[in-house]
Amino acid sequence: MDLPTLHLVLKRELAAVRREIEAYPDDDSVWRMVPGTPNTGGTLALHLAGNLQHYFGAVLGKSRYVRDRDAEFAQRNVPRSELLRGLDAAGAALDATFRTLKPTDLAAPYPEVVAKRRVNTGVFLLHLATHLSYHLGQIDYHRRAATRDTRGVGAVAVQELPEVV
Repeated sequence: MDLPTLHLVLKRELAAVRREIEAYPDDDSVWRMVPGTPNTGGTLALHLAGNLQHYFGAVLGKSRYVRDRDAEFAQRNVPRSELLRGLDAAGAALDATFRTLKPTDLAAPYPEVVAKRRVNTGVFLLHLATHLSYHLGQIDYHRRAATRDTRGVGAVAVQELPEVV
């Protein structure tokens, strides 16, 4: 996979997370617990914003972002406007970092040990993209269950991929 394609897919998924958070009708519903689900949409939005800002922004982009992973799962009742600011900051971290990455960086070891493992940067970035997609699906399910709104937000839209001409 090349860097522009990976960047495009990550931005597409992150934009869909943003649309999901915007689709909740109010700040309370994003935090409503749904039986059988371990996290709310708000928790997952905080987690994704922190994850991307850390692994892309701080580690690869040297942004000085300091992650508080525990707070991502402990905070409650954060307004949607603040969740959206966090997602936008994650998008900015992606953009800034992708401007500095070179294709040869994908073959190098990721600069930080992850889960006590040394991993290849390209493989880890692909992992981060699938992690984002996984939680996007969880947010979509949570929003629909918490609000009883079955409408989609165009998540994982093929129309957002570049067309071959």
